[in-house]
Amino acid sequence: MMNAYDEIYLDDAMRNLGEAIDYAVNICEIEINKFMKLFISSGLSDEFGKGNPKIISGMSGTELAIETLTRVGIPPFFKDNQVDYECSPEYWCGWILAYYQWKMGCSFRDIFKTLSMVDILRLYPTLHEASEEKCIDIITNMIRSRHTTSNLQLQRKKSGYSQREISEKAGVNLRTLQQYELKTKDINKAAVSTIVRLANALGCKEEEILDFV
Repeated sequence: MMNAYDEIYLDDAMRNLGEAIDYAVNICEIEINKFMKLFISSGLSDEFGKGNPKIISGMSGTELAIETLTRVGIPPFFKDNQVDYECSPEYWCGWILAYYQWKMGCSFRDIFKTLSMVDILRLYPTLHEASEEKCIDIITNMIRSRHTTSNLQLQRKKSGYSQREISEKAGVNLRTLQQYELKTKDINKAAVSTIVRLANALGCKEEEILDFV
């Protein structure tokens, strides 16, 4: 699985998203789930998730929070910029969320189809001193436990094709296709050529049939 953007920007991204969420929640007093919804609806989450240097490195976390609120039309009631950030639970949420999004190469929008910021906040007491990889495993398992329908199955049903028809069009064994749909076999570990053939047969992008976690 490819990372979302170049690793040279990762430290800035983790710090700035942590600061943005800390500032929004603890300074502006915006509920944490509400701020994440605003971040996504503002379009900034897409730019951030693709590694736009202007967004992840060219502004501070405070500026990122302010830009989010400005883009969604919330009046500028902002308090003074915060300079020093302690590792609050909210800061940690943004910090580990930025790492997760980068590592998994998925969008924030996709992550929050299944999770909420409160879910991540609840992990703070047990995971804030754990390694990033341990956090990745826990968050991934949480998403998998809630996300029962595979993206491949969703795309196939959307296309109107039967399993047998897609199997023949893509040149993929029917049983293997069924296993991918039921998640008894991990489609993320399939050969690139298999992913390409399935996506072409379904008329969608390769990433749309992957289960991002």
